[in-house]
Amino acid sequence: VQLVESGGGLVQPGGSLRLSCAASGLTFSNYHMSWYRQAPEKERELVASIYKFGGTTNYADSVKGRFTISRDNAKNTVYLQMNNLKPEDTAVYSCAAARGSVYTPTYWGQGTQVTVSS
Repeated sequence: VQLVESGGGLVQPGGSLRLSCAASGLTFSNYHMSWYRQAPEKERELVASIYKFGGTTNYADSVKGRFTISRDNAKNTVYLQMNNLKPEDTAVYSCAAARGSVYTPTYWGQGTQVTVSS
């Protein structure tokens, strides 16, 4: 199983980025997908989740109204659209796949760095 993230980078405050996570080696539609992030010296945080049938999404309070998670089961890909980025969004963002609870994923990607700075 592989989860490969892309789309990270350096962006100015107020800017946007779209992260992608391409999955292989698993039946993607059977998994709830999530984005986590971890900033230096901070605990890993669940940012957003989307359930396997795509109808239900959940967000951390810190990103509600700014981030949107979506998935394309035909492409085995999950996305995170991030708008109005803030310096406190700086972190390594990782996607994760879970059969059960999104808080205990089965598979993880390697992560992609997002840096918000002027």
